[in-house]
Parts: sequence; C-alpha cells; structure tokens
Amino acid sequence: MKAKTLFGGVDGWQSDDWTASDDSVRGGSSKSHLCCGQETAHFYGTLDTKTLGGAGFASQRTVSDDLKLDLSDYAGIQLDIENGDDKRYTFILKDDLKSPGIETGREKSSISFECDFDLEDVADNTIFFPWDAFTPTYRGKPQKDVAPLDVKNIKRASIMVRSFFDAQYGDFSLTLKSISALSEAPPPDGKHPPLSGKIDEADVEKGGVAAASPRRSTFGNIRLLIQERRRAAIYAVVGLAAFCLLYSRCAW
Repeated sequence: MKAKTLFGGVDGWQSDDWTASDDSVRGGSSKSHLCCGQETAHFYGTLDTKTLGGAGFASQRTVSDDLKLDLSDYAGIQLDIENGDDKRYTFILKDDLKSPGIETGREKSSISFECDFDLEDVADNTIFFPWDAFTPTYRGKPQKDVAPLDVKNIKRASIMVRSFFDAQYGDFSLTLKSISALSEAPPPDGKHPPLSGKIDEADVEKGGVAAASPRRSTFGNIRLLIQERRRAAIYAVVGLAAFCLLYSRCAW
C-alpha cells in the first residue's frame, strides 16, 4: 500500500500552514487554535452557541490559497489520531476557491466536501475516508447534482467542530498525529461498517441541523434525539400560543 503524508508524520506539523476560520465571520464567538509540534497537532478551543442562537462552528484550515494536491493515485484520506473528547468533528476538502468579495473583502463561499467523525468511529486511532464518503455541501447544506471531488486538484483542507444546532458546545480538544492519503482502503476492522458518502437530506448549515452521518455514534444519536425533542417542544409552545391568541381575539 502506498501512502502520502500530507500533514504531520516524519516532517512534523507546521503552524504556518494553518489559520483559524471560526464563526466570528458571521458575528459568532467561537474560537479555535492549532498547536503544532513535531509529532502532533492539538486542535482545541471553545464552541459557542449562545451568540448565534444555537449555531456555531470553529475550524482550522490550510493557509495556502492552492495546495495543488494531486491525489488521483490514492483511494482516500486517513486521519491518525492521538486522542480527543466525545465531540463530533468534520474533515473538509475543497477543490475550488472563490475570490474575495469586493464589498466585504471576505472569500466567497464555494462547494466543500465533508466527512463527520468522532472517536467512536476510530479503530486503532485511525479513520479512513474513501473519496465517495465526502459529501458535497454549500454553506453546510448537502448539494445534489454536483460534480464529485476533483482529487487531482485539492486546494484546501480543514478540520472543524460545529454545534449541530446546539447539540454540542463548550470546550473541545482533538490531537492529530498525521493526515495522509492511502492508495487503498485499510481492511475492515469488523467494528464499523464501511463508510458511505450518502447522507439524509437536511438543512445542515455550519452549526445548523446535523446531517445523518454514515457512522453516527450512540452519543450522536442521543444528541439528535434531544435536538428533535427540543424542536418539537418549541413548535408545540408556539402553536399553543397562537391558538390562545386567536381564541382571545374571537372571544373579545
């Protein structure tokens, strides 16, 4: 099996290769950091959901405007993880970057290709994402009729933690050993089914409603259940208030 180390490994991690891309661009208060060393990179910070009313995200992305990675000889990406907490994270690749807007000076949004994971997904501290596991999204929303990831033209990589509409928040911590491309998928460990790129259609803004992951953990399912029950309760309260208002007007 052929492997190509993209970040970390023998050459170590370089802090100059990464920069924060947090929800402050939307007025949020989440903060992320990436502490790079020779053997590991520590992704940590605070995921805030109060400022944006339940939404929130924090991420670190590569600084270069064009990584120019040709990974067409490889089958997918493998993360080698040292340790982390129980939060759900997202690994992102981009094959297209837009120029900054004239008025805002901020880079315009483009299609992202994403994979969610948590440590329950990890066997022997590694997790492999075949190319077809990457879901195309635009501003967090799954997209249909989009060309697959151009693996000959990878321009950016990111690691993110998002709130999944207030399902997770607070301090987070994930330590990575390396990010590599592998020429073939590792043999199944028997603990998890193979990854699939298909997810349920949902409104999945960064920090918004969670997409159904191919291998969502039990904890992730519980969070989604809590989220659904919370939304159902809100709808019930709003409906009751509307009924009471209508009734009071008719009575009057």
